Amino acid sequence: MQASSRAQKIEPFYVMEVAKAASKLGNEVAHTDAPMVFLNIGEPDFTAPPLVQAAATQAIQNGATQYTPALGLQPLRERISQWYAQRFGVNVPASRIVVTAGASAALQLACLALIEPGDEILMPDPSYPCNRHFVSAAEGRAVLLPTTAADRFQLSATSVKAAWGPRTRGVLLASPSNPTGTSIHPTALRDIHQVVQNHGGITVVDEIYLGLSFDAQYGHTALALDDSIISINSFSKYFNMTGWRLGWMVVPDKLVPVIERLAQNLFICPSSIAQHAALACFEPQSLAVYEQRRSEFKARRDYFIPALNAMGLTVPVMPDGAFYAWADCTAACAKLGLADSWDFAFAVLNQAHVAITPGRDFGSAQTKHFVRFSTASSMAHLQEAVARLRTLFA
Repeated sequence: MQASSRAQKIEPFYVMEVAKAASKLGNEVAHTDAPMVFLNIGEPDFTAPPLVQAAATQAIQNGATQYTPALGLQPLRERISQWYAQRFGVNVPASRIVVTAGASAALQLACLALIEPGDEILMPDPSYPCNRHFVSAAEGRAVLLPTTAADRFQLSATSVKAAWGPRTRGVLLASPSNPTGTSIHPTALRDIHQVVQNHGGITVVDEIYLGLSFDAQYGHTALALDDSIISINSFSKYFNMTGWRLGWMVVPDKLVPVIERLAQNLFICPSSIAQHAALACFEPQSLAVYEQRRSEFKARRDYFIPALNAMGLTVPVMPDGAFYAWADCTAACAKLGLADSWDFAFAVLNQAHVAITPGRDFGSAQTKHFVRFSTASSMAHLQEAVARLRTLFA
């Protein structure tokens, strides 16, 4: 059976290839003195808070498990709107909020609604690989623009303006970013958006890690700029609901009926149980839990990044959000006689029993020199990983 050319264009998700190898070896060493430490997957080690779990149970007991509107439960859309006002001081009407089956569904809906075959979308290199594949699935083309530490591994107005061509449709940004954990400064984002508007394009910003911002100068939503920006968000990261598959998007008013038609046909609706549970995310008791956990993620960052730097695994830009460390392993590869970050990741996996992610997934601009560590694991696991890496380099 011949797969479609569209499917064949989608590259393997190497994060998952490494994860499979890590899982296999992890099972083999699970009961040894050095069980696997998993720092390769960006998934919080926290689960949904008690009120959220209780709300899910209550929804099942009450039979609130049937289809919801394709745009999501109206009370949940209103709670999200209130969260924007309370947390960011931004007025986002509930009518512009679309609840989706995870941020992945939101990105798919945005791409299908806005991208014509052959359209080009500018993205930073490095960036999260699935985002460019959503563009490809909509028959567009992701154009990766090399970035540097000087620009916080983010695009700039200058780079966007220089790269804009006759087929360019817009930009897809992420702030904070996976894999770097860096955000776009609000002034830089405003300048990029102005370039996009001058060309009549679209600005899409992946903000799924926005709740996990640690620096006041970066922890701002792009929605503060104007109503034409499309924001993608999720209950997975800050709200610790990864497997619940629930997210949302904020779109201009005129795009809501378009997204609704697509959502009705492609997804029918997001999970009803997850939506009823998510209402409890915004209760004061739950928000207090999330803020305490955000402090814990920051403490992990503050321990782990200096430890990496001290070992020569240099993190060029201190992440201001999310839970990643984008580390240059050039010196470590030279010390261990390894070719690149792919070999380094497997050496660390096999010799130190620490699972990390090589840079290959995230682009081609110097990514062979970088690896991504996830600091979503416990402090104890991070400390153990540091001890093992020190032993390996010694």
